[in-house]
Amino acid sequence: MTSSKFTRRGLLKTGAAAGVTLATPQLLLAGSHAGFTNAPTGSTVTLGFNVPQTGPYSEEGLDELRAQELAVEHLNGIGDGGMLNTFSSKALDGTGILGKKVEFVTGDTQTKSDAARASAKSMIEKDKVVMINGGSSSGVAIAVQGLCQEAGIIFMAGLTHSNDTTGKDRKANGFRHFFNAYMSGAALAPVLKNAYGTDRRAYHLTADYTWGWTQEESLKASTEAIGWETVKTVRTPVGAGDFSSYIAPVLNSGADVLILNHYGGDMINSLTQAVQFGLRDKVVNGKNFEIVVPLYSELMAAGAGENIKGVFGSMNWNWQLPDEGTRAFVKSFGEKYGRPPSNSAQTCYVQTLLYADAVTRAGSFNPCAVVEALEGFEFDGLGNGPTLYRAEDHQCFKDVLVMKGAENPTNQYDTLEIVEVTPRAQVEYAPNHPMFGGDEASLGSCNAGA
Repeated sequence: MTSSKFTRRGLLKTGAAAGVTLATPQLLLAGSHAGFTNAPTGSTVTLGFNVPQTGPYSEEGLDELRAQELAVEHLNGIGDGGMLNTFSSKALDGTGILGKKVEFVTGDTQTKSDAARASAKSMIEKDKVVMINGGSSSGVAIAVQGLCQEAGIIFMAGLTHSNDTTGKDRKANGFRHFFNAYMSGAALAPVLKNAYGTDRRAYHLTADYTWGWTQEESLKASTEAIGWETVKTVRTPVGAGDFSSYIAPVLNSGADVLILNHYGGDMINSLTQAVQFGLRDKVVNGKNFEIVVPLYSELMAAGAGENIKGVFGSMNWNWQLPDEGTRAFVKSFGEKYGRPPSNSAQTCYVQTLLYADAVTRAGSFNPCAVVEALEGFEFDGLGNGPTLYRAEDHQCFKDVLVMKGAENPTNQYDTLEIVEVTPRAQVEYAPNHPMFGGDEASLGSCNAGA
């Protein structure tokens, strides 16, 4: 078996076994499965949590697992209920999902698409999961979303920021609560204009996969719209570790802003090395040299330490938000783990609740019933204000946060401060926007596996 139970004593490292083929999984459609893949027949239902437990995004993945375990406890009536108490939908009552106790298995995506698909495939075929949730890479999310579409399983994406996830690669069986690269650009550009002006020259270092590409495209478009010039864009491998050979050319490029389209350990390393090269101490074109990190997380900020001070970025959610739902989740998570949750943790927690709520409102685990319950669903009480799951692309729309590295943090968890809560209307776009596949992009049809 390539996945394992999650224990209260720690995270069991799991992963895909060597040699696992990546063909479409055999659908488990015995007569008792009532016409859809892995229909639960006993007193329990199993969810699959597929996250990076190893690799450059592993810190995010481990925090996702913490939140997923907490979500299962709350669904089963253990603990204080967390966001179940603040969620505008009152369908969930702490008795599991449709009266079935919730269990789960875990897998290690390794931040690799093939490993993630193999792990998800095992969960579907061997563990008979009805839903897969998680991931901290858009490449992984797109790969697993495609697999779930083929298998007739619901995919509730975790941390995936590429425009493509709910753009050209959107799928009817997939849903994303996390924001995307376009939204980061739309939220950041006005703040950058006010802070640094309109006469700037930007140099991009970009993670060489779907997220980095769409983040670069989005930030280029939004900053050029306020008058900035893009000097150069350079692709860098994921997990490079040493970025010095990529940073050195920035010094002689004429750029006065470095935009780091990196995430996780890569962002920590590239930002640290950029500071070591003295970029933030330089004056170029008569202006102080600046660095921008478009996509932030609390865990990345903590890893970057002093280097993060004064650096702008964006986030999907932050534990310092004052709303009732955020306070409830932070309390539950903090009491269990002794620390505030990251925004990736909040995403996976919320996605788990949203799935359970949709099943309950639909009265069925059939994935097509779940799709119908989630499409066009508007809700509140889960952080970020009123939120819409848009039917056309299964993308959530809510307020977006612009953050800055805190100048005087009081502890290891408040290294970022909220600069602006960007209203939802400012980051919305048409479903057929060119950055999201244009008129050619389509969800296709829901697949129940029958």
